[in-house]
Amino acid sequence: MSKSKKRVIQALEDAGIAAEIVELKEAKTAQMAADGVGCALDQIAKSIIFRGEDSGEAVLFLTAGGNRVDDAKASAVAGEPLGKADAALIRAQTGFAIGGVAPVGHLNPIRAYLDPRLMDFDVIWAAAGTPHHVFALKPADLPRLTGAQVADFIS
Repeated sequence: MSKSKKRVIQALEDAGIAAEIVELKEAKTAQMAADGVGCALDQIAKSIIFRGEDSGEAVLFLTAGGNRVDDAKASAVAGEPLGKADAALIRAQTGFAIGGVAPVGHLNPIRAYLDPRLMDFDVIWAAAGTPHHVFALKPADLPRLTGAQVADFIS
C-alpha cells in the first residue's frame, strides 16, 4: 500500500471516519472517477491547487467535479494573486502527486476553500492519495476534516 494512501486512511481514522477506499482502473478525470463509482459528476470533490504568488504556498480549492475554478474569484477568496502550482510544490506541501491529491492526509497544513455545490449531496467522493483510489464521505464532514471555508470561487 502506498504511503500516500496510508496517510489518507490514518487521517480519516483519526477523525473517526471509517471510509472504504475504492480502487478504480482509471480516474485521471473527475468524469472517469464518477463513472467508476457510479455517481454524478458533481459528487466528485476535485482538489485544485494553486500557488499563492505572495506567500509561495499551495492553496487548495475543493470543487465539484463539473465546476471550474475562476482564477479571479479564487485570488479574491485567497486574498492574494494565485498562479500555477507545479508538481514539486504540490508534492512538498501535500505529499501527494498530481492526480491523487486527497483533501486530507497532507504532510503540511494547507489553506483550503470549499465549493458550496459539494454540500448539495448526501455523499461525495474524493481522491484517496493516488490517481486510482477514491473514498466516499458526507459533505458535512469535509469542512471539519480540512478546515476548508465554504466560498464562491467557481466560474
